[in-house]
Amino acid sequence: MAANILLIDDDALLRRSLAFNLERAGYRAATAESAETALAMAQRHRPDLVILDIGLPGMDGLEALRQFEEGMGVPVIFLSARHRELDQVLGLELGADDYITKPFDLDVLLARIKAVLRRTQRVPSRTAAPAVLQAGDLTIDPNAHTVTLAGRPIELPPREFDLLYVLASEAGHVVSADTLLAQVWGPEYAGEPQVVYVHIRWLREKLEEEPQHPHRIVTMRGVGYKLEPQDGQPRGT
Repeated sequence: MAANILLIDDDALLRRSLAFNLERAGYRAATAESAETALAMAQRHRPDLVILDIGLPGMDGLEALRQFEEGMGVPVIFLSARHRELDQVLGLELGADDYITKPFDLDVLLARIKAVLRRTQRVPSRTAAPAVLQAGDLTIDPNAHTVTLAGRPIELPPREFDLLYVLASEAGHVVSADTLLAQVWGPEYAGEPQVVYVHIRWLREKLEEEPQHPHRIVTMRGVGYKLEPQDGQPRGT
């Protein structure tokens, strides 16, 4: 069955044009001019993916993202006419699965849509894996999608969980940024290592006692990243 995409933008021309092109590409497309309308629509018919303008009237895109992520677990791609890096970092930090600025190339957007859908549809096969990963005091349960550090639960959004899962699968061994991009984000992200850098930083903030001086997720300069198991080292309170 074709994936159902919900497009939220206050530009009527863009909504019509993009919905037309999404349907030509084989998707089912629904549109809304505001976050409030979109959230009501999503409650009735849950979309597989949301394309969300960050600068909406009324409830803005950042607040809408919280509701889609926390309430529905729906992947979100941000659209924005703003070109400030701050918008991108803020959107990703709040949980957006991707970000693209206007004006955008349709083929680039379609590739990003395909990549996000592939990642989210890949989760069931991986979460069915029986193994619970243990790396020192870090435990990752792919079935329950939980992480504990020295017995304490750690909340991770899906992308950070996937990144940690790949690193823990190779605990003690270096994993290149290219490998992380391919396994966590997909081949469309080849050549964009900054995406890995940002998510590594966020993981360190949640897992390291001193994120600026990491001992758990170590950078091997010019090579990649390595997860070093730590045995029961408590974090600061």
